[in-house]
Amino acid sequence: MKNQKGFSLIELLIVVVIIGIIAAIAIPNLLAARRSANEGSAVSSLRTIHGAQATYQATSGNGNYAGDSGTTGTSGLVELNGAGLIDGVLGSTLGQKSGYNFTMLNFDLATSAPPNPASFAAIAKPSSNSGLTATGTRNFGIATDGVLGSEVLPPTGGAGSMTLGGSAATGASYSNGTPMGNS
Repeated sequence: MKNQKGFSLIELLIVVVIIGIIAAIAIPNLLAARRSANEGSAVSSLRTIHGAQATYQATSGNGNYAGDSGTTGTSGLVELNGAGLIDGVLGSTLGQKSGYNFTMLNFDLATSAPPNPASFAAIAKPSSNSGLTATGTRNFGIATDGVLGSEVLPPTGGAGSMTLGGSAATGASYSNGTPMGNS
């Protein structure tokens, strides 16, 4: 008789099943951690934008915030990047970072009705908010006052209702957000 060494087919199948069970438990947690990290990055980026806008207004903006007045888009982000106040990824013409799309709106001193000063608002929305490829489950916004807001998105997907708005008379703002703990 030969003395054979090795694993039987049953033993190998048991190991494969155990690895499959561990993967089924771990993968959703890893995806949730990635979404949470993306959301943390979006919040941090909005706070960076707020600080950069304040610096821009006080230094090279002559009292105005970066961006095209009365226009929603990413021009302000590009302008802040050109001034060296935000990183190149956030300040790109696409306004995308860590799975979030950023847009801004501002009104400058020339178009603001006295005594309203210049104002700005910015929002961050996830690129994808449902399924395995979800990059986030909340929209975030910040305005001139520095109060950060969030909006929980429906679990079935959809862009949510957070929008940029306002006018030269009332100032730029975001709507449909709930203030977050801003400490």
